[in-house]
Amino acid sequence: MNTATTTLTLHEGFLARRNWLDWVFAALVTAGGLFALQRYGAYMDVYEKGILLGSIPSAIWLGWFWRPLQALMAVVAAFSLLAIGAYQGDLARSETVFWLKYFLSSQSAILWMSMLFFMSTAFYWTGIFARGQAQAMERIASGLAWVAVGMALIGTMVRWYESYLIGPDIGHIPVSNLYEVFIMFCWMTALFYLYFERQYDTRALGAFVMLVISAAVGFLLWYTVVREAHEIQPLVPALKSWWMKLHVPANFVGYGTFAIAAMVAFAYLVKMQAAETRWWKLAPLWLLGVVLCFEPLVFRQSPEGGLSNYWAVYFGISALIVGGILSLRGRIAERLPSFEVLDDVMYKAIAVGFAFFTIATVLGALWAAEAWGGYWSWDPKETWALIVWLNYAAWLHMRLMKGLRGAVSAWWALVGLAVTTFAFLGVNMFLSGLHSYGNL
Repeated sequence: MNTATTTLTLHEGFLARRNWLDWVFAALVTAGGLFALQRYGAYMDVYEKGILLGSIPSAIWLGWFWRPLQALMAVVAAFSLLAIGAYQGDLARSETVFWLKYFLSSQSAILWMSMLFFMSTAFYWTGIFARGQAQAMERIASGLAWVAVGMALIGTMVRWYESYLIGPDIGHIPVSNLYEVFIMFCWMTALFYLYFERQYDTRALGAFVMLVISAAVGFLLWYTVVREAHEIQPLVPALKSWWMKLHVPANFVGYGTFAIAAMVAFAYLVKMQAAETRWWKLAPLWLLGVVLCFEPLVFRQSPEGGLSNYWAVYFGISALIVGGILSLRGRIAERLPSFEVLDDVMYKAIAVGFAFFTIATVLGALWAAEAWGGYWSWDPKETWALIVWLNYAAWLHMRLMKGLRGAVSAWWALVGLAVTTFAFLGVNMFLSGLHSYGNL
């Protein structure tokens, strides 16, 4: 009797928390999903139809779980449909229609995303040092991050449509190469951070998290200009699978949340050593310098030899950031939340990332069995994915079983970022294998 009463009360409480906007949102998502199924179902296999139908309750639950996502989804859907309508089935209109050329074509939207993330980073850091206007600066920074996420998603949706305008056999979901997944990494990392920002009512961490997003944007811009990676290319045969729609996004939930955990860990160490004056005790700050300056060392060669102008500027900006954090660490530490909050954000980010990375690894094994005839082949990408998984599995085990806290857990999370970065990017640069379609 008590169990039944409790279950009924919880059920009624859940429904009671739904307002009329929640139900309107659910109806719109359902209608949109069913329309897509009716309109494009003939071009889908049974698995893709299952993914589409499964995305309807998933999107509704996400919007109910965190209401700001409802507005984000509505805005992205509205502007994506506006862009699709403006094309009128002709890709050449992206150069003649004002709104497409400067705002809503995929490449324009991604460039707006890049600029907005840079601006958000600048405002977050301004908020760290501003006295009377700190909250105003941080609110602006948070708002810019939201708009950047929106532009990234609009660019992704429009790029998906553009690929089909090039040719029905070329069209594909834009998660197939480094350019596209770097965009995913940027908006997904930012979106998870914004959730933690709202949950813990602190914006100071944005200054740290946006550094890794800005670093990714810096690589993305270089990759766009030097390699013309923004050009839509046909899929290689191994990627022509519905598994890609599940495996890649799940992977990047892991990558994004692991990056958040690492930057929160860095903030933890900065706060811990704010009053330290001995230079050899400031290793975390020097570690950030290594991370920020890593890309110029890897991509240093210009056609004429030596350090290219782009990476020279990147290196200089990175050095200024590191120097600023190093010299002003005491002031920065004053604005950071408590050690307990930092530790909890770090833990929750890794827990979420580990769950999704586990799902992605299982999905990848199933995809490999279909594409290559075996679940596991010790390909370099697979091997490093296993190393990443084992690293965070050990971190969570030590946290839950042994009560791991403090500097050790923070250092471990930072090392995890280095391991994850190599698995994400380093393997594609230095190693070859079955995943070489994602190389540089």
